[in-house]
Amino acid sequence: MGKKLNFFKEAVLAAKTSGTIAPSSRFLAEKMLKGIDFEQTKLIVELGSGNGVITKHILKKMKPNNHLICFEINEIFYQELLKIDHPQLTILNTSAEFLIDEIQKKGFTNVDCIVSSLPLSILPKEVSKSILNESYNALSEQGKFIQFQYSLDYYKRFKKLFKKQNVSLHFEPLNIPPAFIYKCTKN
Repeated sequence: MGKKLNFFKEAVLAAKTSGTIAPSSRFLAEKMLKGIDFEQTKLIVELGSGNGVITKHILKKMKPNNHLICFEINEIFYQELLKIDHPQLTILNTSAEFLIDEIQKKGFTNVDCIVSSLPLSILPKEVSKSILNESYNALSEQGKFIQFQYSLDYYKRFKKLFKKQNVSLHFEPLNIPPAFIYKCTKN
């Protein structure tokens, strides 16, 4: 209960960047990760890792050929993520706006899958647009971008960026609050 209370306190204090009041549920995490081919995936990037709920689900599914890079700008959540000891995990305290530069520093040219919990609807429009463009450009040819939101605000934007036929919408009621999941494929 202590971790949930700490998450709640930090989420309220950092409402402009956290976008939620409760950690993601295991049901949301599982639904977001369903369909990722961990056998073929080399690099997974998580945007807005928070206190690591989804991060830990990713790590449980990872294969020896996978690497996970997490982006988290909130200093408290970043410090919490640093407590996760895993040889295939890199945690960065920087904005997803610099995704391409950061993965290149780690020796990667593109990303196979991006899992995002960023609160796009409450970020300044130019920041969310920059992050989405950076994410799209970082993806490999058949790369996946998976995002959850509490509204359908970004559905049209995802269909425009990834092409309508490459975007599927899912819903997870067993989360506080219930969430929409966008699964997008490049090309």
